[in-house]
Order: sequence, then structure tokens, then C-alpha cells
Amino acid sequence: MSGRLTTHVLDLSQGKPAAGMSLQLWRFGEVMPVLLCEAVTNSDGRLDAPLLAGEELLAGSYELVFMAGDYFRSAQAGAGGEPAGSGSMFLEHIPIRFNIPDPAEHYHVPLLVAPGGYSTYRGS
Repeated sequence: MSGRLTTHVLDLSQGKPAAGMSLQLWRFGEVMPVLLCEAVTNSDGRLDAPLLAGEELLAGSYELVFMAGDYFRSAQAGAGGEPAGSGSMFLEHIPIRFNIPDPAEHYHVPLLVAPGGYSTYRGS
């Protein structure tokens, strides 16, 4: 089985998956970071396909950037709070930089997030 990179986002403030959170995947090389893809989480807080899989997954340094501010502003507006785009969030973008030493393995990077904090780990 070839390796793959996946993610999952849980909104701890609502106790449910973070549906509709935008994210970017960057690869860090010798010169400049390269944007590999942009995606939006589905209703389960996951992506419909791996971020990278097979030959696309290379050993090296990567960064996932989660657009938490946009997500929480949208959630507030949907709940009758302040309109989307108003005010600033404590966590605007959440960057998670990690290494992939063996591209044959599965790397899962979950994000547990609330408006005032987050945590992550290497999942399975």
C-alpha cells in the first residue's frame, strides 16, 4: 500500500466536525515554499480524498494551514452572531509544520480547534 496524507478537523466549541474549514498544504523545499493544494472540509470535518497519495507523497517538510478565523466567523454568523467578516479572531490561521520521513506510510494530521486554542498530533 502506498503512503498518503490525510487530515480531520473537530470543532471542540460545538462538539462536532468542523465542516467547511478551508486549508492549504505547502511543501518546503530548498528555495521557497510551494502551495500544493487548497481544500475545504466536508460535513464530517474530513476531505473527500487524501491531500497527497502514492507518488505525490514525497519525503520532506510540509505545512498545513487551517483558516480558523474564516471558519469561526462563518459559524458565528450562522448562529445569529456577528456578521461574517466582522471582528478579528484570536486564531486567524493555524500553521502545522511537520516532516514526512517515509512516504510509504500513512500520515494523519488531525486538528482539534476552538476559538481560543487548538491541539494536534500524529493520528492513524
